[in-house]
Amino acid sequence: MTVKLDIVGGIARIVLARPERLNAFSDEMKDRLIEITRQLQLDASVRAVLLCAEGRAFCAGGDIDTMGASDVVAARARIQHAHRAILGLANLDKPVVAAVRGPALGVGFSLALSSDLLIASTTARFGVVFKKVGLAPDGGLAYFLSQSIGARRAKELMLSARLFGAEEAQALGLVAEVLDDEALDARALAVTEELASSATFALAMGKRMFRAAGPGSLEDFLEFETHAQNQAAQTLDHREGAAAFREKRAPIFRGH
Repeated sequence: MTVKLDIVGGIARIVLARPERLNAFSDEMKDRLIEITRQLQLDASVRAVLLCAEGRAFCAGGDIDTMGASDVVAARARIQHAHRAILGLANLDKPVVAAVRGPALGVGFSLALSSDLLIASTTARFGVVFKKVGLAPDGGLAYFLSQSIGARRAKELMLSARLFGAEEAQALGLVAEVLDDEALDARALAVTEELASSATFALAMGKRMFRAAGPGSLEDFLEFETHAQNQAAQTLDHREGAAAFREKRAPIFRGH
């Protein structure tokens, strides 16, 4: 099982469980996350959600084995598949806490930011690394970052594709708390338990208010993202980037 679900005492614990691949976001994981979030949305006994991961990484990004394909229809379907998983998390009426240790890169960063509160350990590393494989940001990452830190700071992270730690993420306002690695799980659970014991219907209405208050909906943005990313996925640069990643060498990009 690549994504596990455990429900105890009104708290649903979603666990990314592909540690041997640093929880790279596979098609099976997308299917499971879509299924789980649909279940949780309808389960009145669930009052709060904790999103975490097995192993030394939260999610190292998309599954490289599915990248580099030139089929337009397949590429579009793959992007929309990931979108359904992201929307399932972002649109949950329950409060969602993400506990991040190790890398949360690319779409893994998107998964973390689709939560309502992000708590990180000192080992956490974040990055908008799509340019390294010749792709534009996806998973709603440009939307989440622009909403959270503004377009100029978000573009710097995309253009540099640099990795940054939990302390900088907290200074940017993306991370609520930073803890030593061994304290992460207990603190994230305690925060989730406190949310589960609060007025969760009011919190659900509050979450809907924040979605309505934005300049545009996540759904509308993801439709544009699908088009833009599908174009990027057909380029020679993306094929070169994916091949270079697999071969562990520096890519040679041509700009087309």
